[in-house]
Amino acid sequence: MHGGVSQFMAVRIENPSAGTRLLIIDRPERRNALDRGAYRALAAAIEETDHDPDVRAIVITGSGGVFTSGNDIADFQEPAEPGAPGEGAAMTFLRALALARKPILAAVEGFAVGIGTTMLLHCDLAFAGSGTRFRVPFVPLGLSPEGGSSYLLPQVAGLKRATELLLLGDEFDADEAAEAGLINRVVEKGRALEVALDRASRLAAAPAESVALTKMLLRRPHLETVLETLDVESEHFAERRRSDEAQAAFARFRSK
Repeated sequence: MHGGVSQFMAVRIENPSAGTRLLIIDRPERRNALDRGAYRALAAAIEETDHDPDVRAIVITGSGGVFTSGNDIADFQEPAEPGAPGEGAAMTFLRALALARKPILAAVEGFAVGIGTTMLLHCDLAFAGSGTRFRVPFVPLGLSPEGGSSYLLPQVAGLKRATELLLLGDEFDADEAAEAGLINRVVEKGRALEVALDRASRLAAAPAESVALTKMLLRRPHLETVLETLDVESEHFAERRRSDEAQAAFARFRSK
């Protein structure tokens, strides 16, 4: 379906070139914040694409020059999903990312907050426009690390830098994100998607089984630990989300 476009809830799905699937987080009115519907849409799109023999690479980006402002805080103030382990839809999305067999690339512009940053740890390649701002404000919001970041971030950034980012929750720029191993490189502002699509096209043109096997071998030593970390983090995150401390922080955030 070369050149085609479809809409699935808060995610636009396009096929910009042969073998490449583009997933666009499209909630501009919420600065592309991810609610339960968006998580489910992304997870479904990744899983569907992973089983589509005509698609060789997946690119994730955000609309309007913004990657994502992270989890929609309004969802944090709602009751947990009935019968859902951990955080439900978000966990479904994270597991889809971690288990995908095909390469996933990220094109990041504007800002990437919370899961907008931690999801990059599961992407095989990531590029950010200069001026992009990153932040993992879990502690300031009364929460705890998610997305496997308590394991994966020390792996790529080192324990001291990961501790600084996760405990203090300060904003950092694209150069610092590259130094911390969250992205491959910084590109000119507005060109992250162009660069990611170019790399995706190259992967789509490469021998598919070799690409899949190489990704599997790179991820294999850590996969079991990543999946376990996702589960453990999710339990703690759910407890923190319900805490009076976190609910007060959410209320302050939404009143700004």
